[in-house]
Amino acid sequence: MSVHDQFNHDPFCDPRVHLSRRTLLGAGGGGLMMSAIAQRLAWADEQGVTDSAKPKSVILLWLQGGPSQLETFDPHPGGMYGGDASAIDTSVKGLQISDLLPQTAEQMHLASLIRSVTSKEGDHERAVYNIKTGYRPDPTLKHPSVGAVLCHADQGGADIPRHISIVPNGFPGRGGYLGAGYDAFKIYDPAQSVPDIRRSVPEPRFEQRIADLYDVVESEFQRGRLRQLESTRTLHRSVTDGALRMMSSQQLGAFDVSSEPRQVREAFGDSAFGRGALAASRLIEVGARCVEVSLGGWDSHITNHALQSSACEKLDPALSALLKRLEERELLDSTLVVCGGEFGRTPAINPAEGRDHWPHGFSVLLAGCGIRRAGLYGETAGKPTLDSDKPMADIVDPVTVGDLHATILTALGVDFEEELETPIGRPMKRSEGKPIKAILSS
Repeated sequence: MSVHDQFNHDPFCDPRVHLSRRTLLGAGGGGLMMSAIAQRLAWADEQGVTDSAKPKSVILLWLQGGPSQLETFDPHPGGMYGGDASAIDTSVKGLQISDLLPQTAEQMHLASLIRSVTSKEGDHERAVYNIKTGYRPDPTLKHPSVGAVLCHADQGGADIPRHISIVPNGFPGRGGYLGAGYDAFKIYDPAQSVPDIRRSVPEPRFEQRIADLYDVVESEFQRGRLRQLESTRTLHRSVTDGALRMMSSQQLGAFDVSSEPRQVREAFGDSAFGRGALAASRLIEVGARCVEVSLGGWDSHITNHALQSSACEKLDPALSALLKRLEERELLDSTLVVCGGEFGRTPAINPAEGRDHWPHGFSVLLAGCGIRRAGLYGETAGKPTLDSDKPMADIVDPVTVGDLHATILTALGVDFEEELETPIGRPMKRSEGKPIKAILSS
């Protein structure tokens, strides 16, 4: 899908699903917008419109650096490998997670845990590529990330970008062979306004500048200086028009978390990551389809427990508040929450009191969008097989990265086996794995 398609397809054209643009423009502040959304949902209920009619979205809570499964979702307290983390009960009978995530423990009835994800990549950059795209790096091809695949599969649109990365690290979601039009739009701490959206000159002068820009570029096409690109296929006008629409769109208000009540903001935590998670929940309500929020600080080769504890202090309130908010707003059935990183940490603690890279059995949390609630899949023994050539020997029901992607795409209603054609005519499936049927509710 071109940038022209990305901005021109109107997500508000279907009254069964979204607000009309007129309604949003008249809504004013965030509270009025939420009131208008409630009215639209009430109308949908009266008309018998089900949640299945809602477009599906994904929020990726990206834990950059490799979170330790033993300090988060797969604790093994006691013994020489468990470290300093303890296990606590959750809202699911018989399921325990780390004591570093007490608020998340109260929301586990909304989610499924996969404790047996395995990867063949132990280097950060290669592993990030693998997890975000479902494919290992290939020097001949750049694969799209999940958000790009979702936006490509569903040709809806919004005035704001549909694929967004908040507090991005060095690896935001990319469009890959689908094209740069599917790259994530990057913003940083939502406490700050979205950059470069305000005119720096009076409106008449600004409009004249835009008109002059069009005249210069299009005259070059007419004179043949840019003949290698057909003018009917270029994106200069659609990109500019899309940017102008975004600058004046009421949907921009979704980025502004300051309009939320103080108790709501406090529930997500006083951090860029917490504000990003809150913004993500707001953005999907106005048409965004994939919002990625990144949290670093997990690469704990030294002082593992201190670093994992510090990162969990930011993750815990944000994740738990996000799940609770989506459930309360009846958005969890149409929104998939994915929480994880590129790999886990070694069961063995090294001489520097750290844990090293471990792609041989780590955890990912999934919630919403048809994922079974209170689910658990896979198991690790919590110790490495140091005397074996089979580091995955302690894994029960291993899940490949391809399987994880096939599960995510299936939950989002995307045909994971459909073949797409790359720019050089190479057929490529969206995923090379198989869905985990045990955690899909249907």
